[in-house]
Amino acid sequence: MLVKQTQSVLHLRMDDALRPFALRVPQYACLQALADDPGSTGSELARRAFVSRQSMNVLLQGLEGRGLVERSADPGPRRERTTTLTPQGRDVVDRARGAVAEVADAMVAPLSPADRPRLRTLLVTCRDALLAGEGSAGG
Repeated sequence: MLVKQTQSVLHLRMDDALRPFALRVPQYACLQALADDPGSTGSELARRAFVSRQSMNVLLQGLEGRGLVERSADPGPRRERTTTLTPQGRDVVDRARGAVAEVADAMVAPLSPADRPRLRTLLVTCRDALLAGEGSAGG
């Protein structure tokens, strides 16, 4: 419950920080994923932003309408078309990254410099333990 509570407060603070950019956390996550991995498909972006493929399609339509992303015109399902940032999208994500970093910095500010990498290591260990147990749950 503590992890979920922390995630919830973090999400709220990030939404506050992203408001000047007219972004919400899932939109930022999508833009950040495209900055890291240009040409991702909607399905890939949905996984990285922790939303459904259908939600990602709606999200991409909004970002495309704002001129922040472009989707290929290849035939086939829209969620499988590659997506890239426009120059305007690149500018927005670059500026928003600083606001998100300030939230992350505020979250770990009470921790000692030695505790910060330790927290990351512990969270990765917990995540990996759950991933390793995926196949064994329920049967």
